[in-house]
Amino acid sequence: MEEKTSGKTVAIVAYLTIAGTIIAYFMNLDGKDPLGSFHIRQAFGVHILFYILAALLGFFDSGSIVIAFYVFFFVLWLFGIVHALKGEERPIPVIGPLFQKWFSTIS
Repeated sequence: MEEKTSGKTVAIVAYLTIAGTIIAYFMNLDGKDPLGSFHIRQAFGVHILFYILAALLGFFDSGSIVIAFYVFFFVLWLFGIVHALKGEERPIPVIGPLFQKWFSTIS
């Protein structure tokens, strides 16, 4: 007998890594929990943006730029996972609403 996965669990798993986002997507397929879907889109956006900007960051040879980059993404990740832990659907500031729009097919 299979138990339904809660949306909060799916939301938390989504932020762990890009692999966690993929696992959360498959965990959410049966129940399609709105909270889980919301945070899957947010986490996917954060992970994709991280990899795109990290590739561009490779052109810079400045320690302060690299540190600022990691601090910026840690803050985005922390914002997302804290609200996932609280069970809230709060988008990441500035770019979160764009992630919801761009990745609307992910549910």
